[in-house]
Amino acid sequence: MKHDFQMTNEAIERGTAWLAGAEVRATRQRVALAALLVGDGHDRHVTAESLHAASRDAGETVSLATVYNTLRAFCDAGLMQEVTVDGSKSYFDTRMDDHPHFYWEDSSTLTDAPAQELKIEKLPAAPDGAEVSKVDVVIRLRRK
Repeated sequence: MKHDFQMTNEAIERGTAWLAGAEVRATRQRVALAALLVGDGHDRHVTAESLHAASRDAGETVSLATVYNTLRAFCDAGLMQEVTVDGSKSYFDTRMDDHPHFYWEDSSTLTDAPAQELKIEKLPAAPDGAEVSKVDVVIRLRRK
């Protein structure tokens, strides 16, 4: 299966700048993965497996373990956020503002949902000694 990622000089420059903006060390493999993620200027929702496949399609030699570790490092650096579906399937999103997602059950894909249409009026109080750090909204869809 081919992916819509492109490894161009412009993509590599964008990926390198993306890493530099978060002061992430730009190894060859990180630059390649960053270029695949942000090289065309569009936000992406990827799994480690889909990014690994895209890197192979682009002729890059990166192990699946390295892809996982790199995605975690990008999250830790504030470049991406992890969205977990079903408690086990992780997607990594390059869009960093708070926004809801649609999860398409038939294709196991994650897309952005219109944030302006979501209204959360009240959250339950956090238990003593805790605070709410984030609210993830994933709306599960199935085609009719």
